Amino acid sequence: MKKLFPVLAILVLISTACQAAGTTSQPPPEPTAVQPVEVVVLPSPTAVPDNPTAAPQSGGVPDAKTERTASVDGMTQVYIPEGTFMRGGLDAAMDSNESPAIKVTLHGFWMDKLEVTNGMYLLCVQAGVCDLPHYGITVVNKSETRPLYFRNAEFNDYPVVYVGWGDADKYCKWAGRRLPSEAEWEYSARGAFPSLNTYPWGDQQPDASYANFNYYVGDTTRVGSFPTGASPFGILDMAGNVAEWVNDFYDPNYYGFGVILNPTGPAARGSFFARVVRGGNFGDSWQNIRVSKRASQVGPDPSQPPGSDRWYGVSAGSIGFRCAADN
Repeated sequence: MKKLFPVLAILVLISTACQAAGTTSQPPPEPTAVQPVEVVVLPSPTAVPDNPTAAPQSGGVPDAKTERTASVDGMTQVYIPEGTFMRGGLDAAMDSNESPAIKVTLHGFWMDKLEVTNGMYLLCVQAGVCDLPHYGITVVNKSETRPLYFRNAEFNDYPVVYVGWGDADKYCKWAGRRLPSEAEWEYSARGAFPSLNTYPWGDQQPDASYANFNYYVGDTTRVGSFPTGASPFGILDMAGNVAEWVNDFYDPNYYGFGVILNPTGPAARGSFFARVVRGGNFGDSWQNIRVSKRASQVGPDPSQPPGSDRWYGVSAGSIGFRCAADN
C-alpha cells in the first residue's frame, strides 16, 4: 500500500497503523500535471436481462445466489439472504482486532460479484461524477507494473486502483448502490453459519489457483479470474487481487462493542478518519487474505480544503472496491 503522507501519518492511531500491514506499500508516482479528462468512447454496457431467477420468490424475497445485472454499469450482483454468520478470527493466525468472534445477523442485500473495473469506473468519469484515479492531487493512470493501466482498453476488465474511500463512495452512489458494511463484506466472503471458512473457498491453504496474492502475478489480474476461490455465495476475488474499501470507520476494538444485528461500524472520532479495507491484495501473504483479516487506511477528512491531500485521503495501487445494494 502506498506510503502515507507525512501529515496524514500524524492522524492515524498507532493501532490503526499496525493493522495496515495487510496491504502493500510502494513509492508514490512521479508528480505529473493534472490533465483534462480524455473522453474515451467505450460501448455502453450491453443491456442484459436480469437472471430469470432474480424475480422475487415467495414473500417477494429472492433466493440465495440469485443474480441480476445493474443497469448503470453492467455489474453482476448476487443476492445474499438474511442470515447469521460467525464474524471474527477463528484460526491460529487471527489478530487481536478480529476478536471476539461472535454470531452476527444481517438483513438480506445484494453484493457485487466482482470488483469494480477500470471500464466501469471510466463510465462514471465520463458522466462527470467521478474523478480520475489519483494519488492526492496527482492523476495516476498506472498500476504496480504497467505504465498505462487506466484508460487502456487492454485492462478494461481489471480492477480500478488509486481510488480513495471518497471516490469509491461516490461511484457506488452514482451506480445506484452503496459501499458494503464491513459485516456484509465478511458475511459475503465466509458464508452463513455453520460455515467457519478461513478463506472464501474454505480452509484449504491458498496457492496460485485460488487467488492473486503473494506476488505470484505481481500486479492486478482480470476480475473473476479465480473461480476456484469463490465464496459460498459465489462472490469472486474476495481474497487478493486488490484490497477493498468498505463503508465503516475503523476501530480495532469495535467487535468488543457486541453489536450483533446489522452492525455498521463506529462513529468517527474527532480527527480520526481511518476506514476499513478488506480482502488483501496481490502482494499479501496467506495470513492477510483470510476472510476475517481487518486492515485500514485513512479516508477523506471533510474539514480540510477541497482538493487537498488530506481532503482526498489515501489511495493506492493495491486498493479498489465493490458495491452493495439493499433493493
